Amino acid sequence: MAILRLAVPYTGLILTAREAPEVRREVLQYGVSQIDGGTKLELGSYSDSKNEEQNLNREQFKISDSRSLAEVIDELLSSDYLPSFCTSCYRMGRTGEHFMEFSVPGFIKRFCTPNAILTLSEYICDYATDEVAEKGWKVIEKNLQKLDSGVENHTREKIERIRRGERDLYF
Repeated sequence: MAILRLAVPYTGLILTAREAPEVRREVLQYGVSQIDGGTKLELGSYSDSKNEEQNLNREQFKISDSRSLAEVIDELLSSDYLPSFCTSCYRMGRTGEHFMEFSVPGFIKRFCTPNAILTLSEYICDYATDEVAEKGWKVIEKNLQKLDSGVENHTREKIERIRRGERDLYF
């Protein structure tokens, strides 16, 4: 993982649920860009099908990490990571060469951390248990304090809008 990150520093490295939780915990610190949680691979497994037995043994491949998304988020927060559900670069057209124009000089950080904070805020408001929410707000506060003051203030304003029910806010 470390060699891949050094060899291709701007390439996304995805760690799937095919790997065991222990492996995922270990390599996450070496530059993984994306992980999944709550993965279901059986055909029709996300449907509300009443005939669940039909979906058994129809997996595309075996997964080793069968934890729910909530469990993965809880673990990430407990390890002081800032989980992100951000898709704003894709939506804003910051892809390919255009993404590299922001990424190589480090400008992308202007978007990544604030957007991660905002998407985690939405997750907390909509899905988190009280215990996970408490952890999440602490991680958010810690990361807010690392932003320069203008971005921090603008991000705090958007968090308040999220708390009042707005969604899909991003930079």
